Amino acid sequence: MASSPQSVSDVFVPQRTDLLARLMASPVGKLLFPSLSDLFFVALILWLFVAGGDGWKGLLLDGDSGWHIRTGEYILNTHSVPTVDLYSFTKAGQPWFAWEWLSDVWFAVLYGWAGLKGVTLAAGVTIAAFATILLRRIFDQGANLFAALAVGLLAVGAASIHFHARPHLFTLLLLVISLWMIEADRKRPTARLWLLVPLTILWTNLHGGFIALLLALGACAVGTAIETWLGGSRNWSPAIRYGAITVACAAATLVNPYGIQLHIHIASYLQSDWIRNVIQEFQSPSFRSENMMQFEALLFLGVLTAAFHLRRGRVVEALWILGFAHLALSSVRHVPLYVAVTAPVIAAQLSEWMKRLGENSGPKSVVGIIEKMGHDLVPGFARNTVWPCLAVAGFALAGDSMNWPKNYPEINFPIRMVREHPDLLKNHRVFSFDQWGDYLIFNDPTRKVFIDGRSDFFGAELGNEYLNAFQGRWQWRSVLDKYAIDVVLAPSDWPLVSVLKLDTRWRVVADDGQAVLFSRHMGPLSSKVKVPGD
Repeated sequence: MASSPQSVSDVFVPQRTDLLARLMASPVGKLLFPSLSDLFFVALILWLFVAGGDGWKGLLLDGDSGWHIRTGEYILNTHSVPTVDLYSFTKAGQPWFAWEWLSDVWFAVLYGWAGLKGVTLAAGVTIAAFATILLRRIFDQGANLFAALAVGLLAVGAASIHFHARPHLFTLLLLVISLWMIEADRKRPTARLWLLVPLTILWTNLHGGFIALLLALGACAVGTAIETWLGGSRNWSPAIRYGAITVACAAATLVNPYGIQLHIHIASYLQSDWIRNVIQEFQSPSFRSENMMQFEALLFLGVLTAAFHLRRGRVVEALWILGFAHLALSSVRHVPLYVAVTAPVIAAQLSEWMKRLGENSGPKSVVGIIEKMGHDLVPGFARNTVWPCLAVAGFALAGDSMNWPKNYPEINFPIRMVREHPDLLKNHRVFSFDQWGDYLIFNDPTRKVFIDGRSDFFGAELGNEYLNAFQGRWQWRSVLDKYAIDVVLAPSDWPLVSVLKLDTRWRVVADDGQAVLFSRHMGPLSSKVKVPGD
């Protein structure tokens, strides 16, 4: 009996499928065909900064980027790193550490290129790169796709509390890169680990978070030594190796404009009780918001994972989890560091639990099928292509349809008040909110402020005077008199606003419901008043 004739699709579809498979397997195809990693990178940018929330402006809810931009411009214009304060009249000319000077230059270059669009785009890309590399690290630890995505998305959500256009984003990015190098070296030692030394030099001049790398390396050295001792081995070379790289990286941190003085300053800053008690991001987390609940889930899984690792003698991972959990519970700003360090370890352990459950349930069970599918899909994720670069170029070329910020968010900063009363705010001594001080510097770097977001510089004494004044405590008048304050720009819900409205020496210049602008009714204080900094 003659066979029936084949259709066109029967002939060509298998050939087309085979051709596509061969093309994708070729070096050019691997570079051009987008991977799941690429899709995750682009989707994250769209999700965080385009589709919902505050969009790109959400990266500017913290005003610190304002003085970072202006400091970078100062460095580019003078070819020198500042050593004394540039922006306040309360501590004018006093020693100041611009310890993130290289980040400042980067922000200034971006701002000169494309304004706040450039700053926010670069910050968004850095965040997406951090999350994507974190997920790649998770896969490298052997996690299946479903465990990786679950832990990875929890990690991104928990870390989002600190997604601002500030230099600390470099710490998030460099930390996941550094830990990827350490984890790869623990599997197969190579000389590439010593690239951490020049990386540390770069990191030190970008942000003070380089200390996280030293802690992770130190824990690796100590943990490796303990593992060697517990295993009864006499091969101490791995522990010595990680101890040596820790010392080398620590020495590399001295390559900065301030030398050892930078380390003394950072140590003093981090040990300040006033900073820990007053600055919100240095306080312990409050488990009420969605991102803190995501952190809570990772914290719980992390403690379980540490216990399982200790039972098997894997001390390094346990030290990483417990050490960075302590830091995160002590200060909410360390939550992103915790997830950056621990997410791959947690996801790998979760995958192991899923594997055991699948084996017990059988390969044809729902759990077994999901577990196998999760491993089969991993190779399609971890592949490098040109698409992330093309996507970033596409975002950079995108016009106003992307809703790029042209100024800081008006809901958080006194944009209208500054625009309508420039002379009053420039020619008088102004007392204002520290975040608004950041914006005043950004708006006009020649304008001097009472205080801004540089809490490490202003310290406890001036910080307490600031708190006493804006809270309308009994000392408020003496603080304003001491510094010859003749203009106050304050949020409308400040206690000081109510006090000033009842004081006949002060008059309301403008009140837009968000901010209230006051001036002394009788004009500035007498020139006979001794003013600090004059």
